[in-house]
Amino acid sequence: MKPDAPNDGPGHNKPPLTYKDAGVDIDAGDALVEHIKPLAKSTDRRGVMGSLGGFGGLFDLKAAGFKDPILVSGTDGVGTKLKVAIEASIPDTVGIDLVAMCVNDIVVQGAEPLFFLDYYATGKLEVGTGRRIVAGIAEGCRRAGCALIGGETAEMPGMYADGDFDLAGFAVGAAERNELLPRTDIAPGDVVLGLASSGLHSNGYSLVRKIVALGSGYDIGALLEPTRIYVKPLLTAIRDTRAIKGLAHITGGGLPGNVPRCLPDGLRARLDARRWTPPAVFHWLRAEGRVPTLDMLRTFNCGLGMIAVVARPDAERVAHTLTIAGETVREIGIIEPGPTSEADCVVEHEDSLWRS
Repeated sequence: MKPDAPNDGPGHNKPPLTYKDAGVDIDAGDALVEHIKPLAKSTDRRGVMGSLGGFGGLFDLKAAGFKDPILVSGTDGVGTKLKVAIEASIPDTVGIDLVAMCVNDIVVQGAEPLFFLDYYATGKLEVGTGRRIVAGIAEGCRRAGCALIGGETAEMPGMYADGDFDLAGFAVGAAERNELLPRTDIAPGDVVLGLASSGLHSNGYSLVRKIVALGSGYDIGALLEPTRIYVKPLLTAIRDTRAIKGLAHITGGGLPGNVPRCLPDGLRARLDARRWTPPAVFHWLRAEGRVPTLDMLRTFNCGLGMIAVVARPDAERVAHTLTIAGETVREIGIIEPGPTSEADCVVEHEDSLWRS
């Protein structure tokens, strides 16, 4: 056989196959990158080096103003909220959710989110849809003050149903060594402040979709309301008041599962559910799904996306700073001694959450 005659032999009449024939369109991928470049550029901040398109993103901590930095990283996804967005053909805001889930986890450790990378995977790349998704990611980065410095777009035929896609995000932040949270001086008598959520955020959507499938009317806008990004107000409060001792991002596990994560052993939070009012979407979910209150509290944020622990003399000052920065803040409980055999977060009067 001649080395330059690849069509000789059995099957020589078969047409040649290309990567595009296999379902991967390199030209579409290149076109999406060109759309992404200005979106990424719009998120630039101090410390960013180079531009989108290299094999890795570069960031200069010294140029960002850090002297003795500790890196803090986080990764997350959007969960099955993606299915709600896909079925509604509204992919525009899930990128905000993606950024929020990562950067909110970073800021609770006292760190400033610096840069973000995304992973977008789909069976067939549609440039328009991809651009809308990445535009949401860029918007989330701008809200958080971090730079979108890279990512990966994967077109994988046969891995996803038509129209489906998946998202993952990766964020890196930094804090000065002596400013990491939680602090070691959290003590009985400290106050718990609750910061209002924008709605469901990005947790509990497997249950949400079950309830929607029951056939009752629902507000798609409420279901897709993006996760609130608390980074800038919290960094302002941390730096201006020097009074925040601990923070907890209320995600999967709700208040009972997340508040204890910022508390030292031997302490627990006692929260009073009469102090805040969940948005209407939570009332609808509980009523339509007949969801028990404990399941509501362990599945959803129930109206509080973030909590802060502060000493009582500092509570009013911290709450005022957060309010001026745009947050809705309530004093919702206290820190008390807690035997290890009991719950680390007690929610009292929980049924009052559902009274109109």
